[in-house]
Order: sequence, then C-alpha cells, then structure tokens
Amino acid sequence: MQNRRENPVVGIIIPCFNEADVIVHTIEAVSEFLNGMKKRKEISGESFIVCVDDGSTDKTWPLIEQLKVQYSFLKGLKLSRNFGHQNALLAGLSGFRDRAGCLISIDADLQDDITVMSEMVHRYKEGAEIVYGVRKKRNTDSFLKRITALGFYFFIKTMGVNLVFNHADYRLASRRVLQELAGYREINLFLRGIFTTLGFPVAYVYYDRREREKGYSKYSFKKMFSFAWEGITSFSIVPLRLIALLGLIIFLGSLFLEAYAIYSYFKLKAISGWASIVIPMYFIGGIQLFSIGIIGEYLGKIYQELKQRPRFIIEETLD
Repeated sequence: MQNRRENPVVGIIIPCFNEADVIVHTIEAVSEFLNGMKKRKEISGESFIVCVDDGSTDKTWPLIEQLKVQYSFLKGLKLSRNFGHQNALLAGLSGFRDRAGCLISIDADLQDDITVMSEMVHRYKEGAEIVYGVRKKRNTDSFLKRITALGFYFFIKTMGVNLVFNHADYRLASRRVLQELAGYREINLFLRGIFTTLGFPVAYVYYDRREREKGYSKYSFKKMFSFAWEGITSFSIVPLRLIALLGLIIFLGSLFLEAYAIYSYFKLKAISGWASIVIPMYFIGGIQLFSIGIIGEYLGKIYQELKQRPRFIIEETLD
C-alpha cells in the first residue's frame, strides 16, 4: 500500500454534456496541471484524463476526438444517449477504476479549482481513501441559487440523509473505494449520498468556486429540484414516516371534532353547516392525494429497480 501511494496513477474523470464551448480550454488547463504534477513527481507518468460524453448533441465528442491526437493520455467514453450526470460519472469511475490508484471527478466547466487536486493526492498519500472537495462559500452563486442550495442541504439533512455540506461531485476516490462502489447496483443514483455510506478514512480540501467563463449551466431549477428529490427518496424513508405521523394527527383531530359535534348536538342544539362539512373533506382529501403521491414515488423507484435496465450504454471508446 505504501509503495503504491508514493507515486500513484491518477485518473481525472470529466463528465460532459454539450460542452463544446469549453471542452478545449478544459482539457488544455487540466492537461497542463496534470503534466506539472507529473514533473514534480507527485503522481505517475501514466496518469490520464477521461472525458465521458453524456449523449451531447453539439460538437463535444468530435472535439474530444481531435484533442486525443494532441494529448496521448486523453481517453474518452461516448454514451449512446443522455443518461444523466450521475450515470455518466459512474461510467467513467467504473470503466477506469482498475487502471489507477485513485480517480478524481470534476465537472467540465472548471468552476471547481483544479489546483487543489495536488492537495487531494497529498491527502490520499497520507492514507485517506476519499477526499472531498468542499466550497468555502457561495459568493459566486445568484441569490436564488444560494438560498435554494442552503435550503436543500438543510432539508435533506432533516430527512435523515448524510451529506457533506457544500460538496458536489468534486472528489478523489481510491481504487479500494471504487471497488466497493461497484456493489451498489441501484438505478436511481445519488453518488453524493452513496459515498458517505461507504465508510473508509476521509479528508477534506477547501477551495473558492469560480464563475463559469463560457457556456451555460445545464442544471435548471427543475433539474436541481429533481436531483434533490432523488437524493431524499433514495436514502430516506422519513417522508413515509411523516405520512404515518400526519395520519395519526388527523385521526386525533377527528376524535376531537367528533366530541365537539356530539357536544354541539346535545348542548348547543346547533345544526351543522356547509362549511363544517366541506372544509374537513377538502383537507383530508388533499392529504390523501399528497400521501398517495409520495407512496407512488417510492413504488416507481421499486419498479425501476426491479427491471434492472443498464444504467448507461457505451457507444464508443477512445483509449
């Protein structure tokens, strides 16, 4: 173990989806830093970069093919269609886990600081199996994105999901960790949650996130909400327990209303009105539909898992 970590082979996994505007600059910047680490004897000369094209509809893949001629250590995976960021990332991690001592995942927009990769490798050499890249602050985010992100971490923690605060998918994982990750076969992927369940020694490096230089973010509000909901329903049954708690509260409340109705009939001689009928009916009906929707979400996940369809399909490989 010690000899392997003195000069490890490091692979850098970069998922790409319609990144034609930035992919050339990204590969140039990452290659320059990677070569610098090689010259400083921090990593092995066999270290490499892997671009995973997640079904891009622009010129991302042709540009990767052209860059391959210039950079011999560049490798590529082209997925047959868009399978989503998490599946594209998994394709790179699973495809190259046996060819490196550790793999570092980073987004193609390079908003994450590539210079902390050196510190990640240093922490890996010290014995850490997982090294998380964590943002120091969110001053480059818009007000709306900052509020929704903080709300996401607060809410998902309330739901019982263990996440590293302000960490996305910028991390180093050792071969040992990735071999254990292969045992997770779920279709509904939420890698940020999975990595925290693996155990193993962990370390953290902190950095300032940059603004995006070119292109645009592929994460709309709808995708961010869907991603958050995926994480909650994949790692927590708290929503189901909340349904049971809500049912208990409504049941106790109905007992109180029944007692009040009996009291009103005998003591107040009151005749029940229209409002006292329809308001509880609408309220209980809404709760029932909401509860059925949450249960249906979990049933849908079970349905997807039982089909055991492939999480990604590789159409072409550059190696």
